[in-house]
Amino acid sequence: MSEIGLRERKRQRMYQVVSDIAIRLFLEKGFDAVSVAEVAAAAEISKPTLFRYFPAKEDLVLHRIADHEGEAARVVAEAEEPPVEALRRHFLDGLERSDPVTGLSDHPQVLAFHGLLYETPSLLARAHTHQERSEAALAEVLGGDLDARLAAGQVMAVLRILAMENWRRIAAGERVADVRPDAVAAAERAFGWLAAGLPPNLHGGTR
Repeated sequence: MSEIGLRERKRQRMYQVVSDIAIRLFLEKGFDAVSVAEVAAAAEISKPTLFRYFPAKEDLVLHRIADHEGEAARVVAEAEEPPVEALRRHFLDGLERSDPVTGLSDHPQVLAFHGLLYETPSLLARAHTHQERSEAALAEVLGGDLDARLAAGQVMAVLRILAMENWRRIAAGERVADVRPDAVAAAERAFGWLAAGLPPNLHGGTR
């Protein structure tokens, strides 16, 4: 392995280890009750070193969802089918797999993470910046004009609301198997509305 590749692996390992430690502390004590200095001490690194990896305290948590930033744009860019159909199929595939990003997962660690995220105002505010970047990336793939920006905003809102509704029901104690049919039906309705209401070039024909 090249020296650059080895450095990158070490860097990614550091991200993962520190994030895991931080999330464990946040789940045990609450996000606001744990200081960055406490996380750094638990990870056995200095506070300045921690900030080189995570510019803000919230990023210690949101590192877990960073890989999904721009996912909608990637799905559309790589698909041969119309954008809305590609996104619909991708989300339905996620529901079938109980992908955590769809909210349809009852894994204890996933539920705990989503509870921490959705119930902490500062984390939700920081997550909004990820949403905005994902929205901008999708708009660019869709053409970059006003229609594309409006469409991207609608798509990202649909994805967010569907996922939060699924998580809310699972967190309340419902079984994944019982929620999945409703989740699929809701996604089909939502993407149907998107296809009916977006400009023709975004739901059929040439992008």
